[in-house]
Amino acid sequence: MNLSFKLSRSNYRNLVIGTDTKILLKNGQYTTAINFDNAASTPPFVSVMEEINHFAPMYSSIHRGTGYKSQLSSKVFEEARSIVLKFVNADPSRDTVIFVKNTTEAINKLSYRLWDGNKRSVILSTWMEHHSNDLPWRNKFQVDYVQTDSSGKLSLDDLESRLIKHKGNVKLVTVTGASNVTGYVNPIHKIAELAHRYQAKIHVDGAQLVPHNSVNMNPKNALQSIDYLTFSGHKMYAPFGTGVLIGPQETFKKGISEYVGGGTAETVTHDWVVWELPPHNEEAGTPNLMGVVALAAAIKTLTTLGMKNIDQYENQLTNYANSKLRSIPGITVYSHTDTGEPRIGVIPFNVNGIAHEQVATILSNQAGIAVRTGCFCTQPYIQRLLSISPRQMDLFRKRRDIPRPGVVRLSFGLYNDFSEIDVLMQLLERISKHPTSYI
Repeated sequence: MNLSFKLSRSNYRNLVIGTDTKILLKNGQYTTAINFDNAASTPPFVSVMEEINHFAPMYSSIHRGTGYKSQLSSKVFEEARSIVLKFVNADPSRDTVIFVKNTTEAINKLSYRLWDGNKRSVILSTWMEHHSNDLPWRNKFQVDYVQTDSSGKLSLDDLESRLIKHKGNVKLVTVTGASNVTGYVNPIHKIAELAHRYQAKIHVDGAQLVPHNSVNMNPKNALQSIDYLTFSGHKMYAPFGTGVLIGPQETFKKGISEYVGGGTAETVTHDWVVWELPPHNEEAGTPNLMGVVALAAAIKTLTTLGMKNIDQYENQLTNYANSKLRSIPGITVYSHTDTGEPRIGVIPFNVNGIAHEQVATILSNQAGIAVRTGCFCTQPYIQRLLSISPRQMDLFRKRRDIPRPGVVRLSFGLYNDFSEIDVLMQLLERISKHPTSYI
């Protein structure tokens, strides 16, 4: 796909498949679907699907095949690692790229590889983390949680206090680059500097950050470098199930991967094994070559568009939607950012008097608008944002038949436009004025 021309914002929409798809409403009429659920998964780039179709005739086994297609497939697969490293300015002489299914698998893999059996080792997570950056650490390390303030923003003061409290036993500070609930972008380089000053490493869950912002793993100040980064293709316009774990090769030379089998061993007898070097010792079984092809194609398109341009446009969408939402009586918005404060295009809200699930159903049935509701795999964070007490949560544990708390989430992609937001706001105004008509 030719992207050499200067792209205007109106052209973004043409880069994504399915933006003009007609869907059936509850009243039997058709409308153009509106997708505001991009934080979960994005639709594919046209360029990604074109690359998949172009490559498909050459698809073959990789690494040990001698045929032309196999050799080409191996070359494409390995070159993709360089494309990923360059995209986030990782250090090719130090870092390696391990391809996995998604961010969740990447973080689980990292948790196994960092586990040293030392019961005093501490992982500092935060109150705003996705379950995928919390649960994998719990059965291997002591886990402590950095506080968030009343607006749900991370407290750097509390982070430093906990680094001091644990007296050099913090093995890793693991933090989301951007919240999938509030859209807040964390100051990852300041966090990295704090972690490194107290002899800890840093991992950034980049699932929400990487698709929307420029990420630099190696800034000029070495103290601010990012040790480990994880992210997923399906949130950056590349379906087919590929995720990425980036980190120092040394991390993966010691010990044994949690998954072993075909492709991970160089020499095997019944008595001993010589393991492959990273990253191959971490990629057991036949790899997801098509997923890697898709990810590389998406990165090329995002790079051509320019991450700063994408961030700027999505911020305009977010600011526009925020101002509209806050002008509608009966709507509570749970994220708060000042002008110029970094954020991604995610807005959580509720409509007074209507359950979050009902709001989503109404939007879908009435206007073909897709949003997401619930806790978005960040239940402790939602509990704090909604001021839900531990006693209330204990009731939910005992009774599974009562409605769960949650919020409605808007999340924008680069292909969304202002007219789609207008359609949403007009319907929300009607719902807020006459909530009983929709219950």
